[in-house]
Amino acid sequence: MSDLTHTHFIPYGRQDISEADVEAVVEVLRSDLITQGLAVPQFEQAVVDYCGAHHGVATSSATAALHVACAALDLGPGDWLWTSPNTFVASANAARYCGASVDFVDIDSRTYNMSVEALAEKLAVAEHEGKLPKIVMPVHFGGQSCDMAAIHRLSERYGFCIIEDASHAIGGRYQDKPVGNCRYSHVAVFSFHPVKIITTGEGGMAVTNDAELAGRMSRLRSHGITRDPALMVGDPDGPWDYQQIELGSHYRMTDIQAALGLSQMQRLDEFVTNRRAIAAHYDEELAFLPVTTPHQRSDQRSAYHLYPIQVGDATTRREVFQSLRDAGIGVNVHYIPVHTQPDYEQFGFGWGDYPEAEAFYRRAISLPMFPRLSGGEQQHVIAEIGRVLE
Repeated sequence: MSDLTHTHFIPYGRQDISEADVEAVVEVLRSDLITQGLAVPQFEQAVVDYCGAHHGVATSSATAALHVACAALDLGPGDWLWTSPNTFVASANAARYCGASVDFVDIDSRTYNMSVEALAEKLAVAEHEGKLPKIVMPVHFGGQSCDMAAIHRLSERYGFCIIEDASHAIGGRYQDKPVGNCRYSHVAVFSFHPVKIITTGEGGMAVTNDAELAGRMSRLRSHGITRDPALMVGDPDGPWDYQQIELGSHYRMTDIQAALGLSQMQRLDEFVTNRRAIAAHYDEELAFLPVTTPHQRSDQRSAYHLYPIQVGDATTRREVFQSLRDAGIGVNVHYIPVHTQPDYEQFGFGWGDYPEAEAFYRRAISLPMFPRLSGGEQQHVIAEIGRVLE
């Protein structure tokens, strides 16, 4: 039994805010511009420089970034978007905001990411039925990239666009390149929610190597408005003129948020290194317990937003989950499969549709994972898991 008291609550995720972060935000608050100033483009540049992409479009959330990415790729009524059932509902909802239809591809039982084999089989059937997707949205679950090279090869065969939902994965690497370089995709999207790798409070970003796509996403985050005379209908009335040339949304990030993100970027590698060390210790200590720990592909370097284990069966999971919560450990479950949500029943989805995602869900528990998780806190978590499973 750990010497930590049950009154010491350990969350599954927590932001890491330094004095430098606070000072960066205060500097913007004391400036003339707290939104649409210099901090947003500086933050965008810092992210694309890190990832090796060419353009970044910061938004009010990752959901907003997914939406504008789908809209910029002209996803609409009559089109299909395929994503993973093992994700937060935002991945699938982004397609519905565009009036498109959603379908899912089951996961790989080891990585918990979209199964390339299942995708290939589903594409072959869809081609025969004339229902190929316009967009496939792989989700880098927990911080580990999907097999993007293989998915890209399928896109060349079947003609779909790719949006990487990399909400969990900034700081991760695939084939020794940063996640978000967009070598194998049209767009990659990051989340900066407080429990993610870096935070802007709330916020997201779409990165791309396509200048035209970046320009359109930038307009769509700001009502579809342009001040560029080359894009206007007719001649401008004057230097003050602007035109709404398509329907967009109000998805802008503030300079206050961007200043925090820009400061956090300076510690991104440190955050990921700490998360990976914590994961390695979990791997070592839990190897002697009847749990399944996350599998890591040899060509990956996960950012470890999450550390999900699998225990026994659904009954065991409930007992372990509640016991850990009672011990002051804020474990969570990621994710309830999207296709089982009540709002998705109207489309004919239900339990039994995607067996691997459902099997993972029934046994999954996300353990505490954040950069400042102390050695004592982690040992308390490990000790309590051992105690419960005994």
